[in-house]
Amino acid sequence: MPSARGTLAWSPAVGSPDLVAPPVAAALTDAAVTAGVATAEVATIDPTHADTEAFCTAYDVAPEASANCVVVAGKRAGETTYAAVMVLATDRADINGVVRRHLGVRKISFAPHDDAVALTDMEFGGITPIGLPADWPVLVDAAVVAAGEVVIGSGLRSSKMLLHGAALAELPTAEVLDLAQH
Repeated sequence: MPSARGTLAWSPAVGSPDLVAPPVAAALTDAAVTAGVATAEVATIDPTHADTEAFCTAYDVAPEASANCVVVAGKRAGETTYAAVMVLATDRADINGVVRRHLGVRKISFAPHDDAVALTDMEFGGITPIGLPADWPVLVDAAVVAAGEVVIGSGLRSSKMLLHGAALAELPTAEVLDLAQH
């Protein structure tokens, strides 16, 4: 039966800076980061299986134990606000409703690929809320917090991180909301 751990060989992420993107490695050792995030584990994967569906199939990970991070860009009065949105792989975030209203922006969309990569210093398809720019809100769906162990990106397509979903709610700019469309 699929679980969050799947068939992967997990090890502590702290002390494995080569398995995560540089800003993730820095965040994992930053005193401002919560103990829950600092206890995250990491596992190497085939980068061709980094996308959620392929990952869950290849490594026997339950989709409901996989949380996706999407970067959104909202605009109001010529100003752009970036944010990370965390939602379970089995759900879709209400970007145009809940997220747009929460950020107080008139228009919102997924951030352009090149902007997301340049601003996060992470690989597209591996972006994670750990190590994002300090002024970005991290909007975490309540279902992610309640899910127990979840798999998230590591900032690289060649690995994944495992932690308790509630740890994401403890990130310095995190806010827990009901984001999923039902």
